Amino acid sequence: MELELQTTKMLARVERGIGWVIFNQPEKRNAINLEMAQALGDILEHLQNDPNVRVVVMRGAGGKAFVAGADISEFKEKRANAAQKAEYARISQRGYQWLEKLDKPLIALIEGYCIGGGLATALAADVRFATPDSTFGIPAAKLGLGYGFDGIALLADLVGPSTARDILFSARFLQASEAFSKGLINFMVERDNIESEVREYAERIAENAPLTIKAAKAAIGEYVKSPDKRDLEKIQEMVNTCFDSEDYKEGVKAFSEKRKPDFRGR
Repeated sequence: MELELQTTKMLARVERGIGWVIFNQPEKRNAINLEMAQALGDILEHLQNDPNVRVVVMRGAGGKAFVAGADISEFKEKRANAAQKAEYARISQRGYQWLEKLDKPLIALIEGYCIGGGLATALAADVRFATPDSTFGIPAAKLGLGYGFDGIALLADLVGPSTARDILFSARFLQASEAFSKGLINFMVERDNIESEVREYAERIAENAPLTIKAAKAAIGEYVKSPDKRDLEKIQEMVNTCFDSEDYKEGVKAFSEKRKPDFRGR
């Protein structure tokens, strides 16, 4: 099922429990402009509220890039100074907020360039697959722009402060093999196989118990916060919900009957 959107620069569909989000500006290596950021929020909100969607996959169109940062052609007109940047952020932030709010597993399928805001978008995913020819980097220091705390925190949590400093200070690009060795990506897969492997991985997640996965994602989200900001009571409530669910009964019954469970998310 294809989703109807207000722009052609983003595409979205739902198939077999998987929601697909596609950045569709290949002539600019899928650089994200304002209308794409707005549409991203619409798409993720829809997928969040669709009970048939168990997992979400993001990718770029054209095969040459996941997302090669923000669309710099808009900067002179819409981000020329701090005031304009604030207004730009206000309009576009809904999409990025939904990347944080989505409580379903989020996978990034990366081919080619994954740069700047594109890397920030990929870092919001729970799991990242990339082709061996993919390239990663944050060239903010070459543009003179400031990089926000949330994006830096995501990077430092993933690769450690020392590697984060290297990436941000040098503004150099990392090839997929180095990105894999530093933990920036989870899986490196040849181009001919990456879509099928991501699909297989996503379908495996979609077959598992949604409430368990939701609780696990929430718990990891609390773990990366500072201890004084963790809401452990919320996590315990979610764990209790799992044990009180029909899915738990189904899981135990299926195990005893030596069959695949049919989880419904309730």
